[in-house]
Amino acid sequence: MGAPLPTRAADRALTRPRRRSLAALAALAALLAVGGTVAYDLDTPDPAPADAPADTFSAGRAYQNVQAVAARPHPAGSPANDQVRAHVESVLRGLGLETTVQDTVAEEAGQLSGAAAGATLARVRNVVARLPGTDPTGKVFLVAHYDSVQSGPGGNDDAAGTSTILEVARALTAGPRPRNDVVFVLTDAEEACLCGASAFAADHPLAADGGVVLNLEARGSTGPVIMFETSRDNAKLVDVFGRAAPHPVGTSFAVEIYRALPNDTDFTAFLDRAGFVGLNSAYIDGGAIYHTPLDTPAAMDRASLQQHGDNALGLTREFGRADLTDLRSGHDATYFPVPGGLVRYPGWLVLPLALAALVAVAALGWLARRRGRTTYGRLAAGFGLALAPIVAAPLAAQLLWAGITAVRPGYAELLDPYRPTWYRLAVVALAAAILVAWYALTRRRVGPAALAVGGLGWLAVLGVVLALLVPGGAYLTTLPALAGAAAGLVALGTRVDGPWPVVSVTLAGSVAVLILLPTVVLLFPALGMAMGGVAALFAVLLGLAALPVVDLLHPEAGGQRGMVAARARRAGALPAVAAGLAAAVFAGVGLAVDRFDAAHPVPTHLMYALDAGTGQARWLSRETDPQPWTDGYVDGVAEVGDFPGLGDAELRGGPAQAANVPAPKLEILADTGTGSGSADRRTVRVRLTPQRPVRLATLHVDGATVVESATVNGRRIDGGRPADDAAWGFGLVFHAPPPEGIEITLELAPGTRPATLRAMDASDGLDAVPGFRPRPPDVGVVGSHSSEMLAVARTYPL
Repeated sequence: MGAPLPTRAADRALTRPRRRSLAALAALAALLAVGGTVAYDLDTPDPAPADAPADTFSAGRAYQNVQAVAARPHPAGSPANDQVRAHVESVLRGLGLETTVQDTVAEEAGQLSGAAAGATLARVRNVVARLPGTDPTGKVFLVAHYDSVQSGPGGNDDAAGTSTILEVARALTAGPRPRNDVVFVLTDAEEACLCGASAFAADHPLAADGGVVLNLEARGSTGPVIMFETSRDNAKLVDVFGRAAPHPVGTSFAVEIYRALPNDTDFTAFLDRAGFVGLNSAYIDGGAIYHTPLDTPAAMDRASLQQHGDNALGLTREFGRADLTDLRSGHDATYFPVPGGLVRYPGWLVLPLALAALVAVAALGWLARRRGRTTYGRLAAGFGLALAPIVAAPLAAQLLWAGITAVRPGYAELLDPYRPTWYRLAVVALAAAILVAWYALTRRRVGPAALAVGGLGWLAVLGVVLALLVPGGAYLTTLPALAGAAAGLVALGTRVDGPWPVVSVTLAGSVAVLILLPTVVLLFPALGMAMGGVAALFAVLLGLAALPVVDLLHPEAGGQRGMVAARARRAGALPAVAAGLAAAVFAGVGLAVDRFDAAHPVPTHLMYALDAGTGQARWLSRETDPQPWTDGYVDGVAEVGDFPGLGDAELRGGPAQAANVPAPKLEILADTGTGSGSADRRTVRVRLTPQRPVRLATLHVDGATVVESATVNGRRIDGGRPADDAAWGFGLVFHAPPPEGIEITLELAPGTRPATLRAMDASDGLDAVPGFRPRPPDVGVVGSHSSEMLAVARTYPL
């Protein structure tokens, strides 16, 4: 890039304070104060005791229900789930609420995993209670699921949501009745297939006219409650959330990201139906225990429970008094948390603001060149070079995590480490090391002004890209770019050695901290350490937005020669070295403190599959690189095509002894039509009856048979044509099958040949399987719907 300009690099900065050290300390103190305020505001409130006023939410009271709901695992259909349902009914009826149980068969929308066509269904028993309004304009639905996964008691997921609703119901009945009806919906079989919510939204009379849905979830054990999903055209809803929630944490960026992900909650079932709008909230930190035996009431952070309840009660009261006839605003809002509240503005402003930021940064570059702080060549170089840390920091973070998981491979099966804080600090320190190293290497040749404008330029460009592709996330770069450009223009338009340039760039840096620091903090638990590079990206963007403040902290080094310049360069490298060492120390401490032990076991996955027709059995695991304990059961990749009910994921397998476990019984109740002619349609009616207590049962038809439709316990579902090379085609998965079995009617396409049916059922627990060795104390169960599954299958020809 040629020799440096003859003027000193410090003179080419946007600010040139007389007392550089004092200005640097003041700016740094201001940014740290803002950052501390942001972190404090994201903290959860103190839990209220059990003797708190009757009309308020008390985590102490709610926790008593958590203990009752999450005393043991209670998947849909289990006797333990019956006990939980009875408790929920008893509490709601004890409050004098109209309480009923919706007992029906429901279907999950979508295609069955591992089949060319099919459906997932469940018998569900939803608990529904209503608090009638005084002059209703609509209904407010509070929704949570009371079932748990089979592998854990669900102390957080979702005893937190269930208990929050029970405590909110108690608080509402202790005060004046709301204007609008409030309906409390405790759904069944959410973990299995979202079937309870689907049944309520589609078939329950109270859902016929729609309303406002507040869904309460948990995907962890601690942290702030985040409102992470909304219905479309959410501006009015977000306005209520910002005003009525005592602790409003939520971003339009999170909503955009979640909409793009394949994840679902009960909220999905309501969004699929016309007339429903609403908000979806959860706390998500502490994800290591998610869906595991460790998700007990004792693992719950009651401060997170308090925030759940405070927000749910505040929103219910606000929606309970509002006119609910029209809550769709025609556009989505952009919003994000700041200390003391929620900033929000209409979505139609997103693109104009992004373009304004781009123009403002361009104007800053023009003025900086006009004032002699840089040249167009250096501006181009600064813009190009600013891409380096944007790319390098996320890449380095991913490589860091790859190295850590190589040392501790058990992390691959965890949503997040048990104690992730040190690793998160390592990623932030690594991003800082890359940024300050890049700045030290480029500052002398390109100049601080060009680098600052270049960094803001990338923020502005990303703002335009996000405005076009992910509008709800554009604020993350647009607003820091606007603030930075405005600060630069002020700095260049006032006395170069006066206080205002430093004040302006410090204010701009504060805006970047306000907007980007919560994003960095919340992205870690949201995405897990496996995607820590995303948090590193936003940490670098925060650093680029604050480059003028970074420059104040940097030693002056420009036109000096000899030993003075050498000392300055060495001093400039010290922050990068310190940050790099900090990253290494944080990662090392993380490895030292987050060891697997009895309280924090290494997660393992194992299941057992028996073909009752052939007597062949095998152990199966989804672990790509099996842990030592799992490795004692499985070796190479297993072929599980004869178990279509297990899906099509690649599994490891190993030989197993055949257990004395009965296969599900399949009876032919009726078979009409021969199916031998091209115009004949064959109808087959069967009954599938498990011969032991099971969690689910499946039925698949061979791949050469086309099922046009099916009726399962009275519910009709569409059929489908399998792929030409599929061994098994149309399939059904039925969760929580009743003891008397499932009646299935298959309408086969004309001309189909006689069918072969594959029946399977699955229970939980491997202790009785021959050859199973109990896990050592430091070996745990991974949070998976197939963990500890005992599957038995048999083929039945027609």
